[in-house]
Amino acid sequence: MAKRLNMIVIIFCYLAAGSNHFLHSGAYIGIIPYYIPFPVFVNYLSGILEILFGLLLIFKATRRFAALAISLMLIAFLPVHIQMIINAPFKLGTFTVSPWVAWARLALQPTLIWWVWWSAKD
Repeated sequence: MAKRLNMIVIIFCYLAAGSNHFLHSGAYIGIIPYYIPFPVFVNYLSGILEILFGLLLIFKATRRFAALAISLMLIAFLPVHIQMIINAPFKLGTFTVSPWVAWARLALQPTLIWWVWWSAKD
């Protein structure tokens, strides 16, 4: 029951996070490091992939693939979180990202990877 509930939460989070790339694209584009080309495209691609992988988590047949894809995506996002640490403090919409928040966000990545894998296992 706990894994099922966790999976529902993860699916909801990825669908919401992916949608957020379209609803609040400026905030996401603003945190993409300067050395990553085509930030608008990268933002929308990230949103599409988060939605796609969230949907693939629904089905048992594609769940392990989706968990792997999400894990790789979280690793690919590490440069964004490192750049956030470098740039902190800064405003992200109405929220101020302090150095502490930026470090906490980076530290959360391994936990998110573990969480999606634990929840996806049979």
